[in-house]
Amino acid sequence: MSRLARSRSNTARPRRLEPDDVIALVSPASWSEDSWRAESIATVESWGFTARVGRHATDRLGYMAGGDRERAADLNAAIRDPEVRAILTLQGGCGSLRLLADVDTDALRADPKPIIGFSDITALHQVWHLVGVPSVHGAAAGTRAGTVRHLLVGGHGEPVRSDIGQYGAELTTGGTATGTLFGGNLEMLARSVGVVDNDLDGHVLLLEINRTVGLGMVDRALTQLILSGALAGITGVAMGTLEGFEGYEDRGWTVLDVLRDRLGPLGVPILAGLPLGHMENPVSIPLGVECELDADAGTLSVAPLAA
Repeated sequence: MSRLARSRSNTARPRRLEPDDVIALVSPASWSEDSWRAESIATVESWGFTARVGRHATDRLGYMAGGDRERAADLNAAIRDPEVRAILTLQGGCGSLRLLADVDTDALRADPKPIIGFSDITALHQVWHLVGVPSVHGAAAGTRAGTVRHLLVGGHGEPVRSDIGQYGAELTTGGTATGTLFGGNLEMLARSVGVVDNDLDGHVLLLEINRTVGLGMVDRALTQLILSGALAGITGVAMGTLEGFEGYEDRGWTVLDVLRDRLGPLGVPILAGLPLGHMENPVSIPLGVECELDADAGTLSVAPLAA
């Protein structure tokens, strides 16, 4: 496959959702439990929208929600359907990276609509970013699920505030930064080097990490992004959860030591302790839109998702 390159056209913002608009529920990565799918449908309908479940959303193939062809077919069907105004992924896990070359980017560019998810779904957020269509890093789950609805109807979200009690918050430096917000799961961003042209010049980098990997893999992922040049022009770092790293050490170092060692030389403001990523009640936030990171005030302010 050819390397996916970023469109140089202006951002194509989705239109805000209205009552009874359709949200497609698809499984482009791992499969989800029936109870989770039922809860997701109920959540979407409680917001006043119509939930439309993908044809292959209940398929299973090992740890994935069916074969690559079927998962891509559901995703593209949602992109191409003019009635569908947003796409909610039911599960992260594994499998999204396999679909990068199959996404109908022409249809997405012609009819922009956001995709919602995080973790492994970062692979697909990259496609949306390359096309110039904003997306949502987050989930329709937990006590903050309503944030997703607020974003979809064009609401201007409150600034996301750092939680000084969250593990890793002490990574915060000082200063302010502006730019387009983009990023997501560190491992997925690194795995995409050489596949996706992630030129993040002028961007604030969002990172979230969960401990399915050791410190060495965190180091390798950050080093790969740095050596590839992807981070050369970033203006700031917004650090989400470091789930599972609390109390974990490797030969005297913690994940905080690795992050300071790799991110510090970039010389940009870092705001950590943000409630984004792998946690019980994550905040959802738009990607691909302008933001302001204020490490002194502990806030990340982001422009609306929808026009």
